[in-house]
Amino acid sequence: MIRLVSMLKRKPGTTHQEFLDYWFDIHGPLIRNCSAAKYVRRYEQHAAVWPPAGSRHEPDFDGVTIQIFDSAEQFNAHMSEPDFPLVMADTEKFLDTSKIHWVLTEEPVVVIGE
Repeated sequence: MIRLVSMLKRKPGTTHQEFLDYWFDIHGPLIRNCSAAKYVRRYEQHAAVWPPAGSRHEPDFDGVTIQIFDSAEQFNAHMSEPDFPLVMADTEKFLDTSKIHWVLTEEPVVVIGE
C-alpha cells in the first residue's frame, strides 16, 4: 500500500473555521461520492490544532489529508476517472493551491505502538 499525504493551507481571506466547515462538510463528501473513490482504501482529514498551544502564530498549514491506495497504479487510476477534474476544481474554492505540499509514501516503519 501507498499513502498520499497532503499538507493544506486555506484560501486567503477565509478563516480556519470556514476552511474546516468547507473541507469537512462539502469537500469530504464530494470525494467520498466521486467515482475516483473506488481506488481509495482510506481517506483521512486531520485538522491542525488552532492555534498551537503556547504559540501566538498560526500554523503554516490548516490540515493534512492522508489517502491510502493499494498501489501507485491505483493512485494513477483514481486521477484518470471522469469526475476527478471536478474534485480538483473544488479544491480551488477553499485551498491556496500554490501552498499544497504532498508526497507519496511507502508503508511506514512503526517505531512505537502497533
